[in-house]
Amino acid sequence: MLSVIRVHLPSEIPIVGCELTPYVLLRRPDKTPTTDDVPESAPLEGHFLKYRWYRVQSDKKVAICSVHPSEPATLQCLGCLKSKVPVAKSYHCSTKCFSDAWQHHRVLHERAATAATEGNDEEELLRLNSSGSGSGVLSTSGSLTNGSSSVYPAAITQKTGAGGETLVEVGRSKTYTPMADDIGHVLKFECVVVNAETKQNVGLSCTILTSRVIPAPSPSPRRLIPVSGADVIGHLDSNGRPLSMGSFTVLSYNILSDTYASSDIYNYCPTWALTWTYRRQNLLREIVKYRADIVCLQEVQNDHFEEFFSPELDKHGYQGLFKRKTNEVFVGNTNTIDGCATFFRRDRFSHVKKYEVEFNKAAQSLTDAIIPVSQKKTALNRLVKDNVALIVVLEAKFGSQAADNPGKRQLLCVANTHVNVPHELKDVKLWQVHTLLKGLEKIAASADIPMLVCGDFNTVPASAPHTLLAMGKVDPLHPDLMVDPLGILRPHTKLTHQLPLVSAYSSFARMGGSVIAEQQRRRMDPASNEPLFTNCTRDFIGTLDYIFYTADTLAVESLLELLDEESLRKDTALPSPEWSSDHIALLAEFRCMPRARR
Repeated sequence: MLSVIRVHLPSEIPIVGCELTPYVLLRRPDKTPTTDDVPESAPLEGHFLKYRWYRVQSDKKVAICSVHPSEPATLQCLGCLKSKVPVAKSYHCSTKCFSDAWQHHRVLHERAATAATEGNDEEELLRLNSSGSGSGVLSTSGSLTNGSSSVYPAAITQKTGAGGETLVEVGRSKTYTPMADDIGHVLKFECVVVNAETKQNVGLSCTILTSRVIPAPSPSPRRLIPVSGADVIGHLDSNGRPLSMGSFTVLSYNILSDTYASSDIYNYCPTWALTWTYRRQNLLREIVKYRADIVCLQEVQNDHFEEFFSPELDKHGYQGLFKRKTNEVFVGNTNTIDGCATFFRRDRFSHVKKYEVEFNKAAQSLTDAIIPVSQKKTALNRLVKDNVALIVVLEAKFGSQAADNPGKRQLLCVANTHVNVPHELKDVKLWQVHTLLKGLEKIAASADIPMLVCGDFNTVPASAPHTLLAMGKVDPLHPDLMVDPLGILRPHTKLTHQLPLVSAYSSFARMGGSVIAEQQRRRMDPASNEPLFTNCTRDFIGTLDYIFYTADTLAVESLLELLDEESLRKDTALPSPEWSSDHIALLAEFRCMPRARR
């Protein structure tokens, strides 16, 4: 007979909006184990599985610490309430917790504050539980959204008889997505074998209790900062998107593939915050919130594009294109190979053409042309890294500002790449960037078209690849050129391109003398005019991601503000519960310009 062997949850902490799918191990009638579901619609030898989810409601409401979500709150920051900071961010589990988080917490106040001054720091704390045990009750009514109403009839709400607890049925399927009403409550999952004919339970039910449900951690919103002197609020529609006929926004974001999100590498991040079920929802919320017209993502797994990002972003009006990395080096399930995904809003752009760059093929052609037969294997072992680039040509559905050509199509070329090459292989990294730029030059020669080059280049400012992108050439004496065992970079005079590329974020360095401008400049490297960091882990802090544009056809209107170290929690790095990648997103608003007459 069908029986349940074991039940457990993959995540230790349930989070609002993140799907919970228990692992249920069954024993078939033939004694073989399986994890396949056995629903009522497809019983197995006259038996099926019945699932129930319950919210365990106590007579006491419990707030959750905003820093340590597994701990109940004992303190609430009054400054948050005065500044209208989201109430969930105002709770702390101890005075030490509040003190340690103050540098980050103060930023919340500064961003949410109005012209009125904030209260005295000595008045910032309101003790909810003087004993500090974490079992106190909130005195402020309505500060939690733990409603007692159920989506199921009240008849199936049952008292447990223990400590005034009540079980409220909230789900009847194997999976359940916690809601706001569940915050602060424990969930109970129940699984039992049922006789398909009699509908009676067979044997005992298997149950499991979760920890208390926590709200989805949300980082402070990043503002769009105008850099052209225009008032950005003046040209946003009611949904927060640019209204100007000739402007559009582009997002570039390495989202950290689940394959690489190992707790061994990111041991400072809570394990529940590293799970893909949590990170995918957090990433989706962040991406959708930016409302970008074009979205360039890196490290998107093949299965995640097909099963999650493509269908989910389709609901928000996006069409997506994907280029998976090649798998000559990769060993494992090909479905989990990552690649580059480019999405665009269907109401703003239409797809014209797609080009795919496979650097492995370019490596094969290069070795055939210049490497002696006896050295080919060694050369390919160095050059073949499975990296790709996705180049998409789009046609704008908004009007071109070229008044002298009102009927001319407004095309745009968007390149999206991830140059994932070990740091010591400086020659390979530069060769891949140069190869991409030469391909883009061919497209530019065949069409009068603005260009964007986005991605994670895994190269820091002032390195040879960055210099080539930004300056169009590399000084023959650049130290990176010393690493070239195959001679693929010689002669050095060939390391050039004719595209007038400029880094979008360098525009912050050219802003006026406003307070906001000065704040952003403090987050820039004055030597390179690039952000101080776009990648922040315990082992590395620096800039690896860029958005380049052709300055003769596009102008930067505004940029997504940069993060600083105070924007990240003290004693942590990325990824974190708030930010689900080890990279930060870059976003720029551009305006199309008519090309100067020659």
